[in-house]
Amino acid sequence: MNPVDNPYAPGAGTPPPELAGRDALVETARVALERIRQRKPSKSLLLVGLRGVGKTVLLDHIREQAEARGIHTLRVEAPELRSLPALLAPQLRLALLRLSRQEKARDLARRALRGLAGFAKSLKVKYEDIEVGLDFDPEPGLADNGDLENDLQDLLEAAGQAASAADTALALFIDELQYVEEAELAALITALHRTAQRRQPVVLVGAGLPQLRGRMGAAKSYAERLFDFPDIGALPPEAASQALVKPAASQQVTFTEPALKRILTETQGYPYFLQEWGKHTWDAASASPITLDDVKRASVSALAALDESFFRVRFDRLTPQEKRYLRAMADIGPGPHRSGDIAKRMKRGSSALVGPLREQLIGKGMIWSPSHGDTAFTVPLFDEFMKRIMPGEDWKTE
Repeated sequence: MNPVDNPYAPGAGTPPPELAGRDALVETARVALERIRQRKPSKSLLLVGLRGVGKTVLLDHIREQAEARGIHTLRVEAPELRSLPALLAPQLRLALLRLSRQEKARDLARRALRGLAGFAKSLKVKYEDIEVGLDFDPEPGLADNGDLENDLQDLLEAAGQAASAADTALALFIDELQYVEEAELAALITALHRTAQRRQPVVLVGAGLPQLRGRMGAAKSYAERLFDFPDIGALPPEAASQALVKPAASQQVTFTEPALKRILTETQGYPYFLQEWGKHTWDAASASPITLDDVKRASVSALAALDESFFRVRFDRLTPQEKRYLRAMADIGPGPHRSGDIAKRMKRGSSALVGPLREQLIGKGMIWSPSHGDTAFTVPLFDEFMKRIMPGEDWKTE
């Protein structure tokens, strides 16, 4: 069929043509944001899940809906090796400048901008990567102590006062939150706790890998009472089918039942993989309905595309020993696995001997620990990829 008409959209954070199976979560977020705007108590939201489940898509969808309702937002992604203050400061400046254009919030927004100037200048020594335009001179004593935990509290409280004056809320949307350093997470949690106590309309909607729950709890023990952690997983069969069928139907194209079942089996319901299989199946088919033979042909190219992009980009960041560790995990199966079993498969004997490798891989977001002593992949189907990319038995040799 004509590839120009292909409705599917595989890509990092690319909105799918049909956001299936997430209505309840989107409604939960809407209610939380509206309650915050009305200065009613509500928890911030942290979306947690494996790679490829659509966390970024959901984050952006919730943000777009919030902005359409007049809520002020800022959006950042937390990459490795960047500080949280450096990420927040420029986006917070833009949000405060927008608030300052509203007459009833102008004075308070300008005060928050003066606080931002003091915040950036006082923390520049510690966080050298802070770069932000300064529109006002600092206000002495406002967010300028040079201590992140105290200064971020003052800054977000000042921003919350401006948002309240404008009858709106300030929503921080932060993706890949698991990469933020623990001390910076602690400062962010403390600041959000303070704004919640003061009933200021400031809220966090974040997203991250499953280890984010544990990292937030380690940063501040009361984090579990301040946040909801909805699990974002694979789609159930009905929603997964809808993600495939509805976009095709918009082009007057259907699937045979065996074709649809085969795609659901191949993808295990993960949204990113559904889009990849949908795209390749469309291109492989010559006419509607799409058949099982079309899916079988498309599976070859879909897997090749995943291997060269989704999987390979993560594999190439690994050291040889990290690759061996993941290959040993894959050799046992999809997981989770006991750390000791992985060590034995690597012929290291004790899990303590591979502990540093495990920590490195957790830091890179490749694995996580569902429970004490267990290890699991953060990337769905990565075990099968490791077997394809490192076939045979050579990996067992040091």
